[in-house]
Amino acid sequence: MKVILKQDIKGLGRGGDLIEVKDGYARNYLIPQGFVAQATTKNVKSVEHQQAMIASKIKKERMTAQELAERIASTSCTIAKRVGENERLFGSVTSKDIEEALREEGLVISRKCIDLEDQIKTLGVYEVKIKLHSDVTATLKVWIVAK
Repeated sequence: MKVILKQDIKGLGRGGDLIEVKDGYARNYLIPQGFVAQATTKNVKSVEHQQAMIASKIKKERMTAQELAERIASTSCTIAKRVGENERLFGSVTSKDIEEALREEGLVISRKCIDLEDQIKTLGVYEVKIKLHSDVTATLKVWIVAK
C-alpha cells in the first residue's frame, strides 16, 4: 500500500515522503496512530502543494537573510568599555553588548545568533560571526575602544 508520511518515522522516512508499506502494517498500525495518510491523488496533490509552499517560504527567508548579511558585512560597531592595566577590559564584551551596538546601527539581531568564539577581554578589532540562517553566516567587524 502506498502511504504519505505525516511526520518523520525512524526507519521509514521523513514527513511528506511517499512510501510503500505492507497493507496490514498500514491498516492496523500506521493509519490508526495517525502517522500516515493513504496515498490518494487528492492527498498526494495536497502534500505536493504544502511542500511547494514550504520551499518558497524557506527561499524567501534565505533571501532576506542574505540581504541582511550584506548589510551586516558593510557595517562595523564600536563598543566603548572601561579599561585597566595593559589595555585589559573590566569584565568582557558579551553578545548582549554586540546586540545593543547593532540595534544602535539600526539592525535588529537576536543575541542567540551572535557566535562569540572566545570572550573579548582586550582592546582591538574583532570579527564576530552572526548566523542568520542555516545557510547564511555574516561577519561583523567590532571595534573595542577605551571609555
